[in-house]
Amino acid sequence: MPHFDEFYANKLRGGLGVIDADSVLDLRGASREKAAASIQDMLERSRFAQVKSVAIRLDPPPEGGGETLFQPVGKALLEAKKRGWIDRLQTLPAQDGLGFYVVLAGKPEREG
Repeated sequence: MPHFDEFYANKLRGGLGVIDADSVLDLRGASREKAAASIQDMLERSRFAQVKSVAIRLDPPPEGGGETLFQPVGKALLEAKKRGWIDRLQTLPAQDGLGFYVVLAGKPEREG
């Protein structure tokens, strides 16, 4: 589409990334244990806070292949989504590197 601004085209493609997030949780260089603790802390705090978007950055795979934090962090986030703690979960766009963009559900509003 020649008359479509690139910014809005990226939004339609689902390209929400680091610049769109309210905050960034940078887990690059973190151990698996530290990453798990950081994710758990973020999720626990979010249950008592306002709705917030977070970009979670992870290390790319090492040269020649190997494990990353993508799978264990992704599983923890997916479980939190099933519990209703996360409203939106997607991967970061390629230009932002490996990671996730999440919208934390925040504190449920009381009725009445």
